[in-house]
Amino acid sequence: MENIARLTPPGTVPSFDWRQLLRDFYDLSKPGIGFYSLLTTATSFWLASAVFDPVRFLHTLIATGLVTCGGGALNQVIEIEADSQMRRTEKRPLPSGRVSPQTGLLFGVLSSLAGTVYMLFFVNGLASLLAILTLGGYLFVYTPLKKKTHLATLVGAFPGAVPILIGWAAVRGSLGMGAWALFAILFLWQIPHFLAIAWMYRKDYARAGFPLLTVIDPEGNSSALQILNYTLALIPVSLLPTLLHLTGGIYFGGALLLGLGFAIAAIRAASQRTNTIARQLLFASIIYLPVLLALLAIDKI
Repeated sequence: MENIARLTPPGTVPSFDWRQLLRDFYDLSKPGIGFYSLLTTATSFWLASAVFDPVRFLHTLIATGLVTCGGGALNQVIEIEADSQMRRTEKRPLPSGRVSPQTGLLFGVLSSLAGTVYMLFFVNGLASLLAILTLGGYLFVYTPLKKKTHLATLVGAFPGAVPILIGWAAVRGSLGMGAWALFAILFLWQIPHFLAIAWMYRKDYARAGFPLLTVIDPEGNSSALQILNYTLALIPVSLLPTLLHLTGGIYFGGALLLGLGFAIAAIRAASQRTNTIARQLLFASIIYLPVLLALLAIDKI
């Protein structure tokens, strides 16, 4: 502020950068997580629909988006100190001081409440309950555990996969085998995806005091084993939608090919254990999920 005052001619009011403020709130909402939440919710909604309801679909996405934004903001409020110690996150709005913790807390609480209440009134009670479980698991179970045990990654995959149940529940008001098959796919996918990130930034996580698997086992043996196990398990689980008669042969063949490609990337990452190869695994995971979801939507029976 002092620098702005020195550069501002006397008698004028410093201009306010609204674009920077919008960017900060956008970053505060963790848009990357939000994108996948909306994508998985939209896909499961479509897959569960006998007759597509565009109005309910829009309500579901709005509510899910609000809940995701709120959860992302509240997570950053809780982890502001850790974020300030990591090069990857030190420039986020809260640790950099561009947004105050009080503002972040208010934004997160209001967005979360708005999303769950909106879901209750405009979608249904089960979808709203799942949204609350997502928030609760993410903020009050996964986030505190990150500082205590490497098992937090596994625990966090549960709330991370719940948005795909929200889309199904929004249509049918219940959860069946199809919904749980989608949940299992998303759950398994998250482990190699996150371990790739954890390997790339293991020094950052160690500096911030997170006992992730890549931190407590710097040789990478345990991480390599988990990457392989979860990626290979994903192959048969990803075929369940066809076996449950939700999709046809196009999805089955595509899912099999995608799974094999993802597994090859996992085998390379597990054997070579370099940041470059981990980045390639991360890229493979980023490609895998949207393409798989597109196949689900295209080949719906």
